[in-house]
Amino acid sequence: MAHSVEQRAITAEAANAAVVAAVAKAGELGIRINVAVTDASGVLAAFLRMPGAFLHSVDIAIDKAYTSAGFGFATAQWTGILQGDEALRLGMPTRPRNVVFGGGLPMREGGLLIGGIGVSGGSAEQDEICARAGLLALGLEG
Repeated sequence: MAHSVEQRAITAEAANAAVVAAVAKAGELGIRINVAVTDASGVLAAFLRMPGAFLHSVDIAIDKAYTSAGFGFATAQWTGILQGDEALRLGMPTRPRNVVFGGGLPMREGGLLIGGIGVSGGSAEQDEICARAGLLALGLEG
């Protein structure tokens, strides 16, 4: 009987390519962002900050990647999840490092979670567009 499981993780090269692609999309949109990629455990694998991006968005981008990797779904989905459950609505947003607004996406390869990407600096919608560009550059699912 095995007492362990195999776990996939994003490579350093892929994490770097994802943050570069997200920054390129931000340039097209005319915004300045911070972008982070974590492995499937939520540990930071890559980070890039555009000159002039909001300083406080550094931690928000990292936490969006952490949240999406940790839960395996987009941070934007929290809005729907929190509706109708008052205790959850009050509690989850106060949890350290848990982000409950858009801009964080899980990174899946062949259906398996390999990481998360988080973007902060634009609107939640713009952040998610940039994060998705990071996924698309690698041919990954969210």
